[in-house]
Amino acid sequence: MDSFDLVIRGGTVVTASETSRCDVGIRDGRIAALADRLPTGSREIDAGGRLVLPGGIDSHVHIDQPSGDETVMADDFLSGTRSAAAGGNTTVIPFALQHKGQSLRAAVSDYHARAEGKCLIDYGFHLIVSDPNEQTLGQDLPALVNDGYTSFKVFMTYDDLKLNDREMLEVFDVARREGALVMVHAENYDAIRYMTERLERAGHTEPYFHGTSRPAPVEREATHRAITFAELVDVPIMIVHVSSGDAVEQIRWAQSRGLKIYGETCPQYLVLTAEDLRGLNMEGAKYVCSPPPRDPESQDACWQGLANGTFTTYSSDHCPFRYDSPAGKKRKGERTAFRWVPNGIPGVETRLPILFSEGVVKGKIDLQQFVALTSTNHARMYGLAGRKGTISVGADADIAIWDPELRRPIRQENLHHGADYTPYEGMEITGWPTTVIVRGGIVVEDGAVVGQPGHGTFLKRDLSPFAKPRGKTWLPG
Repeated sequence: MDSFDLVIRGGTVVTASETSRCDVGIRDGRIAALADRLPTGSREIDAGGRLVLPGGIDSHVHIDQPSGDETVMADDFLSGTRSAAAGGNTTVIPFALQHKGQSLRAAVSDYHARAEGKCLIDYGFHLIVSDPNEQTLGQDLPALVNDGYTSFKVFMTYDDLKLNDREMLEVFDVARREGALVMVHAENYDAIRYMTERLERAGHTEPYFHGTSRPAPVEREATHRAITFAELVDVPIMIVHVSSGDAVEQIRWAQSRGLKIYGETCPQYLVLTAEDLRGLNMEGAKYVCSPPPRDPESQDACWQGLANGTFTTYSSDHCPFRYDSPAGKKRKGERTAFRWVPNGIPGVETRLPILFSEGVVKGKIDLQQFVALTSTNHARMYGLAGRKGTISVGADADIAIWDPELRRPIRQENLHHGADYTPYEGMEITGWPTTVIVRGGIVVEDGAVVGQPGHGTFLKRDLSPFAKPRGKTWLPG
């Protein structure tokens, strides 16, 4: 009788804290042993010359998210998780978006129906609170946090999502009381509206001016305001998709004062710039996202934030739309003002290869930092520690085997998402995942997706230890 269901032999096992050469024994979907020369398994994988890493966790993705207008997201949960798996991910945490007038519970039920039976990898849900009424704050949100939806996102911009200052404070107060972690999209809504209207009056409506309408001060101000509210209420927050040195500086400043402020950045802020939005006709629309890509100095600041620990996580903010579609980037026609271009770009499949190639291979971060930023810290931050994000006995057997020397460019024709383009087309990458294992089941083998829909399971998450208040508040009583 074989001792293990699967043995991974001879690879270099890397976690967020150490590197070692050993075999990995898997039994009943979990890691059962780590040692030299393990007994035989029912199946074996030779990982000689390769890296054996915890599967990636992408904690910031948008999948099959209805918009309320004619726009249709390019990925459902089948194509979205297939693409994620092909990029070395074993868990994603997309958002369950509450529309104005919709109950939070109804939003969650809708997303479960969308995901059921389609996912190749494991998944959870963050909540998006857009309608913080009495029922949402007094009933639905506390109950859902207790049911394992232990994080939620709020927006400081977008017509149909933004919360005003009072609403932000009320939502933060509920998060503090319930132990939930708040994610914040920090951009000043009124400043963006003002800039957009001025640009349009001047005839500057091409996609390039999307970035001009949301300059770094817009992100800096909102980041500082969110930090101020968090300090006032004494609630930890995560500032997501940070794009500029100004915002990095605000987060670093808060952390230096002992505030529990966390940061996340994304590949578009490491390798794209505002110049990418200058494409002829509507080509620049392929790069429209918020916050927008900025300049080389902002790229440097984000790389420094990854290296020095200002950023806790690195995510994709995968938000895919088709370019050549009236339901996607061109929903208002071939030539339209930037304000009507859907915000978001695809990136869940290319997130890990970009950071590995540009970060590890080029010496900007080391392998342990790579694992922490792409997997382990996500598990710790979002209530999955012990199950996900590490290679240790008892943890889920979520593993990505990497060929660190495999070189090839990013090409749309080789990707698995539902979008019809990638903003990283032609980018030369060194280091790709070749085998991906989710709870002991092989979902990617020799670079080909072999997993079946329904293999992925829903994850109820624990309260995050990072969401515990400091115990120092300005509130009375």
